[in-house]
Amino acid sequence: MPGEAVTLQLGHYAGCVGAHWWGLQVWGGAGAAGGEGRGRERGAGLTASPSPAGRRAAQPRRGRRAPRRRSAPGRAGGGRAGVAHAALGGAGTERRRGRAEARRRGNGGAGGLDDASSDRKGSSSASIQGTSPAPSRLAVSQEVYSGGSMQVWSDYLNVHLHPKSIYVIRQYMHDGECGCLEAFGQGESLFQDPGCIEELEDRLHFYVEECDYLQGFQVLCDLHNGFSGVGAKVTELLYDEYSGKGILTWGLTPVMSNMGGSQKNFYRLMNTALGIVHLSSHSSLFCPLSLSGSLGIKPQPPVTFPYINYDASLNYHSSAILAAVLDTLTAPYRLCSSQGSMMHLAETLNFSGRKVVAAWASVPFPALHGYSLPDTLCAYQQDMPWKLLSSCREQKVSCCFAQSVVLRGISKESRISSCPEKQATSPLHACESTEQILQHYLHTVFPGAFSTSHVLEQPCNTLPPYPQFFSPLLTRQGFLLDKPPSYSSAGVESIPVLAALQSSPVLHTLLYSLYKDLQKLNMQRWPSFFSAGVEQDDFQEALQELRTLSQCYEMGSEADESEDEADAD
Repeated sequence: MPGEAVTLQLGHYAGCVGAHWWGLQVWGGAGAAGGEGRGRERGAGLTASPSPAGRRAAQPRRGRRAPRRRSAPGRAGGGRAGVAHAALGGAGTERRRGRAEARRRGNGGAGGLDDASSDRKGSSSASIQGTSPAPSRLAVSQEVYSGGSMQVWSDYLNVHLHPKSIYVIRQYMHDGECGCLEAFGQGESLFQDPGCIEELEDRLHFYVEECDYLQGFQVLCDLHNGFSGVGAKVTELLYDEYSGKGILTWGLTPVMSNMGGSQKNFYRLMNTALGIVHLSSHSSLFCPLSLSGSLGIKPQPPVTFPYINYDASLNYHSSAILAAVLDTLTAPYRLCSSQGSMMHLAETLNFSGRKVVAAWASVPFPALHGYSLPDTLCAYQQDMPWKLLSSCREQKVSCCFAQSVVLRGISKESRISSCPEKQATSPLHACESTEQILQHYLHTVFPGAFSTSHVLEQPCNTLPPYPQFFSPLLTRQGFLLDKPPSYSSAGVESIPVLAALQSSPVLHTLLYSLYKDLQKLNMQRWPSFFSAGVEQDDFQEALQELRTLSQCYEMGSEADESEDEADAD
């Protein structure tokens, strides 16, 4: 049953991921072809940015809350196609004027409700008026969208923002050495202001009332700074006011440089722990999402991908990868053709108190040009060709309790093998559809796990402003070649993606390691963190909740070890 999803973006990095996400949907998203249908999605977000007085844009409306930025000139609506800086960095809601455009495209009201996307069940932005794909943009993408020129999320936002959609937190700055929203308690204290609460509620009601059927809320929230406290209050408000609606929260963390024993590093650690506990308690499902190798005190190398050459220090690059993953993971409930809903997805994964899930992805999925899906999967009979994107040192997955897997960019004809002699020898080659192939493969690799799978023909579009950081071994459609072409490639326009949300024992490692790191800290050294509004007793209680949450993911010997440690404590 089609329905809308209101999206809130809380924090600057959440804005970076969101900017790419809306861009992916403008260029086609997961439902633009193959009969998969469009969707309707409303967006709202809180981010850190300036609020320049740009020209009014009459297209999508996105709301954000954000601190000011010290120096970042905003673009007016007359700049790059699809971009209007009516306001940067506020808290609110984003939506797109999609109904009329959707009807012109033959989708009726179902394809274009108003919020911030272009093709999903919850995506209300059909297409942006006056912005049509221009092939010439791909050729100049390296020059126009160079990493060095992409400083804030609005630099690569290619949809118009309505002025009402942005709400600026003027008490704090986005960047700099002081005046930043850096502690969990600071974020929470913002909601002690009745005017702030009233503003947020008014914006939410405005967008919710325009929904034909509200599935729930997608919350993108910075986890490493004070916006984790903002997210805690926002999700609590959603939980209280919209009982029965889904709340899917994504805790986002950029790749951080080695901060050693700095105050900023310890603040990050404490914000992350408090954010996970509070956000997961008020969400239907919570997923930490990052390319950072670890959320703990000891830094780990960032996640690498064999066919992407990205600069981990650039938010423009890392957020683009996460946006492609997010766009893929959320497709099951955002496609008009899907019978599943946001709550259905959550309920398949969050049983037994396991409301935290891990994200895995292969970007791009390593499908060889000219080979079938069974041919490709047969090469990965032991290890899945994906990487863990939930900041845990444990990179190999051996089992899981439940999972939702999405493979996109694979045509239905891909089930036919290019090697007829394999038909009789491989069970995968005997399957009658790509859906059956993926499901059979998942049951083989994860026996006993509850697995749901989706195969979409539409790939993830990577037209500008998406960065062109791909290997020369990829074709224009993102498939692998045996060797680099002898001619100059024009660029990668789309890629196949494999992504999964898993309720997995790997989360015990993530959550318990974070708990142990915090147990070692001398809290007396950080009085400024607690003076911002968090009581030390409340912090210790949150640590115990983090430990309890980690125990939900224990298996066998891990549970015994945990009991021994509890007795020792």
